[in-house]
Amino acid sequence: MTALYIIVTVAVYGLSRRAALRFPSPFTTPVFTSTALIIGLLLVSDVSYEEYTPAKDIMTFLLGPATVALALPLYRNRSVLLERLFPAAVGLIAGTLSTIVSSVWLASAFGLSETIQAAAAVKAVTTPVAMEAAVIIGGDPALAAAFVITAGIFGAVFGPALLTAFRIKDPFSRGLGIGTVSHGIGTSQAALEGPVQGAVSSAAMGFASIVTSLVLPWLFPFL
Repeated sequence: MTALYIIVTVAVYGLSRRAALRFPSPFTTPVFTSTALIIGLLLVSDVSYEEYTPAKDIMTFLLGPATVALALPLYRNRSVLLERLFPAAVGLIAGTLSTIVSSVWLASAFGLSETIQAAAAVKAVTTPVAMEAAVIIGGDPALAAAFVITAGIFGAVFGPALLTAFRIKDPFSRGLGIGTVSHGIGTSQAALEGPVQGAVSSAAMGFASIVTSLVLPWLFPFL
């Protein structure tokens, strides 16, 4: 059954992507629509999360190679990245730190436990990094993965629209903003806008993961 669940998941994503290309809208973002459809199919088929977990684990494992594959558009657009490296680095560091701080403070303001605060702190980085970082600061890796996916979906759905609303049209800036806070899910949406957006978003996602891994262990206790 594991193989069947993987095939169904891939097929649903493929259909969602075709729908997004034909009917472009924030609410036809492939990750958003495919996630909703898969949840619906599992409920209708009476398939429990435990039954689906082996398939999910295999696909989660493949996130690692998929993340490495993002190096290709990054290499092709390296000249654009090098030209604006310093301002991009400053913006990325500021964005990463503000995401961590705001997440922890907001969770604390609502009286949520320290475990939830730790999981929320890593929501802006890619899933494999987030799960490991959450363990280091005392968070639940499964909960961290849920926060990451939720943040990525919201970023992919609403990120481009918000950037457009604030009149941010520069491809470099759009890719940087989406990749910094929405990791791989947002990057997949940024890549649909254009090669520069996709390359910059993938670079931002990688550097945000590095910055988070370096600063989170000593920053989180102070928050």
